[in-house]
Amino acid sequence: MERSIFVFAEQKDEEFKKVVYEAISLAKGFGDKLSIEVTVSAIGNNISNIAQKLKDYGADRINIVDDPSLTNYSPELYTDILVEQIKEAGAKIVILGSTSIGLDLAPRIGAKLEASVATDCINTELGDGEIIAFRSVYVGKAIAKIKFKKEPAILTLRTNVFPIIKKEGKGETVKKELGKDPFQTKTVIKEVIKSSKVKKDIEEVDIIVSGGRGMKGPENFSILEELAALLGGAIGASRSVVDAGWRGHEDQVGQTGKTVSPTLYIACGISGSIQHLAGMSSSKYIVAINKDPDAPIFKVADYGIIGNLFEVIPKLTEEIKKIVA
Repeated sequence: MERSIFVFAEQKDEEFKKVVYEAISLAKGFGDKLSIEVTVSAIGNNISNIAQKLKDYGADRINIVDDPSLTNYSPELYTDILVEQIKEAGAKIVILGSTSIGLDLAPRIGAKLEASVATDCINTELGDGEIIAFRSVYVGKAIAKIKFKKEPAILTLRTNVFPIIKKEGKGETVKKELGKDPFQTKTVIKEVIKSSKVKKDIEEVDIIVSGGRGMKGPENFSILEELAALLGGAIGASRSVVDAGWRGHEDQVGQTGKTVSPTLYIACGISGSIQHLAGMSSSKYIVAINKDPDAPIFKVADYGIIGNLFEVIPKLTEEIKKIVA
């Protein structure tokens, strides 16, 4: 059986997630060192026309399962499809993104294959031909070094941490049949209700402007939205804000929300609870704006502004307008 490194190419609305290109770039680097190919699996509906993009980042073989019944994510179908392909590919390493879908699939695949799983990895290396993964623990206070006892080694990558490198692969395309009656699954998705607002995914953007209880109300997030729009970023929120109903759960950053790693994270009126720090402490640069000089957020911030955010943010916005105008 030929060996390979296997990547799941998650897509939404016929667009691949940013972490997919990060994962394939990483896989290609491993493949070159181990002299084995990179197999990528794309699952969905009407995705055949976009799958060839994956070749540009190192995909040697692209497995496509294109079927109307796969328009929406199905845990059982996706797991069965991927397990079959992973076995066929003789995968030594399996890489997924640390998205809600990736984090759901990884343990399912691991259980089916009786393989080792490491989630939310922030670094990797090869030692004697074996992969070693690193992930943050104890709310980012320590880094765990993980070795895999069984193959395939299954890992999920935190978005915005690994570089995207264009390096062309062979790009051999193989169309696969679904191979299972979708109506025989235990879970059937009847409807997906999308948000009425078109939002950027906070897991994929380079800049996040995040608000906490110090914003005092949902109506005040308009000043953050203006700043985020100028910077080409997205809005994040603390758990207290989401619990209060000021923002949707899709904006929540933290241990019970999303883990983000943007280049710039601006925390506005956020005290910096352990729960919140767990979701954003790996940001490259952190700017904190808070009137409390003893707020814990300042301990992790690269730059801190002690002051009234309702005075600071409008002034900051005006200065940025002068630069981007």
